[in-house]
Amino acid sequence: MRALDLDITTEAALADEEIVARVLDGHTELYEVLVRRHNQRVYRAARAILRNDDEAEDVMQEAYVRAYRNLKQFRAEAKFSTWLTRIAVHEALGRLRGNARWTDLEETEMREATSREPSPERSAAASEARELLEQAMERLSDQQRAVFVLRDVEEMSTAETAESLRLTEDNVKIILHRARKQLRRYLYVRAGEQAPQLLQFHLSRCERVTWGVMSAIAQDVIP
Repeated sequence: MRALDLDITTEAALADEEIVARVLDGHTELYEVLVRRHNQRVYRAARAILRNDDEAEDVMQEAYVRAYRNLKQFRAEAKFSTWLTRIAVHEALGRLRGNARWTDLEETEMREATSREPSPERSAAASEARELLEQAMERLSDQQRAVFVLRDVEEMSTAETAESLRLTEDNVKIILHRARKQLRRYLYVRAGEQAPQLLQFHLSRCERVTWGVMSAIAQDVIP
């Protein structure tokens, strides 16, 4: 890793593509900027699929290291955040396939229609709305939860979501519509503007993941 000769605070104002170019030019310490910048999105995407904080954290580190090692393959036609999210989603899905939890759209929706139980949630104070909405999200199918997080929480476009999850844009629209309908049964309307605050990526986890990624690539060289 080249000795630090750039001000990371200053470089943080650069676009992702500019930072990628500088990392490829040897300023690997700047990869930390990308890690910190996208930690919350990558976490939310992995956590939405895996439903486990520790597994999501493991997937994050794997995704960042894999992205670093394949950085030359990144093409600026797509956003770096979309490319990175796709890698994280691929890693997360890989952990699920053995359990057959990630099924196609038709199977997922059939399972949802036949197995979902009514909400056990009772009325709660407005201060509990965010927690109740997170509980409601846990009742969504795997695809519904992933699509909802990427579209409504991370505010990715339909095209970006489809690309990340390897679905068609029409399927993304259908899944999102059904997810929103399901969530309305669990105080979605009351939660209102609090959706972007879901699945918070706390500072301690951010520092841990960032340290883990930068340590992993410290002796690595982009081929």
